[in-house]
Amino acid sequence: MFRMDKHVFHKLCGIFRQRGMLRDTAGVMIEEQFAIFLNIVGHNERNRVIQERFQHSGETISRHFNNVLKAIKSLSREFLEPPPLTTPPEILRSNRFYPYFKDCIGVIDAMHIPAHVPAKDQSRFRNKKGVLTQNVLAACTLDLQFIFIYPGWEGSVADSRILKAVLDDPDQNFPQIPEGKYYLVDTGYLNMEGFIAPFEGVRYHLHEYRGAHQLPRNAKELFNHRHSSLSNAMWKSFNVLKERFPILKLAPQYGFHTQRDIVIAACVLHNHIRREEKNDWLFESVGARVEELRDFDDQPDPQLAFQIQDQMAASLRDSITTAMWNDFYNDWEEW
Repeated sequence: MFRMDKHVFHKLCGIFRQRGMLRDTAGVMIEEQFAIFLNIVGHNERNRVIQERFQHSGETISRHFNNVLKAIKSLSREFLEPPPLTTPPEILRSNRFYPYFKDCIGVIDAMHIPAHVPAKDQSRFRNKKGVLTQNVLAACTLDLQFIFIYPGWEGSVADSRILKAVLDDPDQNFPQIPEGKYYLVDTGYLNMEGFIAPFEGVRYHLHEYRGAHQLPRNAKELFNHRHSSLSNAMWKSFNVLKERFPILKLAPQYGFHTQRDIVIAACVLHNHIRREEKNDWLFESVGARVEELRDFDDQPDPQLAFQIQDQMAASLRDSITTAMWNDFYNDWEEW
């Protein structure tokens, strides 16, 4: 069930009103317009259900939905901000992560959102599981706020190809990565300058470290385990997003450009809630279920496999791994 605290709701309505992004009409105040939008994306309700609930015509519901969607999307530059350049507190306060990951500024990964597309486009939008999806590239902080979002890619496109396209296109406004800083990425991406991937062919996901073999057996396993622990920030963010906005779980019957904009709007609202209500119930509850929801079959893009790993990135990963293992070996309590 969708829930948003009143002060969080009214603060955003105030922004819409003060900036002239939305206007009260004779029959529908801004607050009701926003409530209509939230009922649709937060319950995945059809227009006719919302007509009955708010006692407005289908045209009125549709018009206000699109107006609010446009207003929220226009806030994306402001609400999806580059990460701070200081060491994240989630790393700073943990002996498991500091000083090894002190230059990490966030996590990058992709999520697949069910898509509704014309028959002529369906082959391109089928992911490797045969489901029609749009592939959405995202970057988030360890505090579970989205930094960057790029929806609309066909479900058949590999994650690493999307990242390469973003980095090659300055118009996408991907936040510049300061020298020495980096994002964590999973095995679907290359290890290169600014992006640190786990070691391939080595246990990575947290579920692989349970039971009799929970302790790492070597330096690379230790690195991968802690890399995976930090990278869970993205999966927590994705799952909060999908739980709060069920419209992202089922392909909505809108034009594809609207489906794409709904993803952006959901991320803007996600960040707004995170900033205004740190103890929001959904952020608190989703962490325990993250591992059950993860997809464990990420593979590097074979079309990019010929590329040679960036030597600086490989050296950085190796130095982190060696320091971490030496400290771990000398003090087992750190596990």
